[in-house]
Amino acid sequence: MEIIQIVAISIIAVVLAVLIRQHRPEIALQISVVTGLLIFLTVIIKLASVLEELQGFVGRINIDMAYISTIFRIVGIAYIAEFGAQVCKDAGENSIASKIELAGKVIILVLAVPILMALMELIIQIIP
Repeated sequence: MEIIQIVAISIIAVVLAVLIRQHRPEIALQISVVTGLLIFLTVIIKLASVLEELQGFVGRINIDMAYISTIFRIVGIAYIAEFGAQVCKDAGENSIASKIELAGKVIILVLAVPILMALMELIIQIIP
């Protein structure tokens, strides 16, 4: 039922932003950003419980926790970069948004290199 609350808040924020944008566009942008942050925080709180469950599951199987924590960081970076890029696009700054997306991709690639190297080593060990 939380999705109904999120959608209701979003619709109210959109109506307010559209009405206010004609007279005070800077306040309309602030309404959009604050609404986005509220939704983002709501989702992050829900993701925390999912991450705890996954960590419990990983503890029961034989996987190095460093790899799992790296994957969690990669997912977090992707969400944060997407959120930042969307805020910039809402503000009409498409060039900054594309730079945020590029930075997120590069950071994800850098974090993924150790996992890729471990995967390559495993493949080399399997192949005679």
